[in-house]
Amino acid sequence: MGRIYRDVTASFDSSQDSLDVDPGGGVFYGPKIDIKLEDALGRGWQGPTIQIDFNLPQRFDVTYVGEDSHEHQVAMVHRTVLGSMERLLACLIEHHAGAFPVWLAPVQVMVIPVADRHLDYTRKLETKLRSESVRVKVDARSESVNFKIRQAQLEKVPYMALVGDKEVAASTISVRLRNGEQLTAQPFDSFKEMVKTAIANKAKDG
Repeated sequence: MGRIYRDVTASFDSSQDSLDVDPGGGVFYGPKIDIKLEDALGRGWQGPTIQIDFNLPQRFDVTYVGEDSHEHQVAMVHRTVLGSMERLLACLIEHHAGAFPVWLAPVQVMVIPVADRHLDYTRKLETKLRSESVRVKVDARSESVNFKIRQAQLEKVPYMALVGDKEVAASTISVRLRNGEQLTAQPFDSFKEMVKTAIANKAKDG
């Protein structure tokens, strides 16, 4: 093993524009810049890090030839942009209580046909949305509309697009947001542009 270095961990607070030194934070092989993420409960979690490792280059005998024509031990720099993916996702889920911003939501639009006879129309809408890189699903189950709406709300889907006889006849959709707000029936193309804009602007809600 290489030399044991006392860890010096610094966390950056953008509101104070300063670094806080955290001696003995747990890393034994070199100094480290540690960026903490704060969750909904105000707890700090390790996110992105940049750290120097003097241990592995020594273990693997990684050297370079300097200007003096002699070999020198290198220092390895580890960098992770997001930190642990599991920790990052856990923080995101907790911070948003599962209600991800539109651009992050696993399903951005749930299309809900009122009856089986509306499935063909909803499948066309699904295809059009997917062609615009919108993450969309059709709830084709033989359940009541209220059940499907409730399920989509529990799954915290940002947009629910309801399709019945009136919508098929007029080439429109009725839109419901996950917070329960009902929007005025609108042409499908208008809805599509609204969703695309919300995603492009990284809006929290529609």
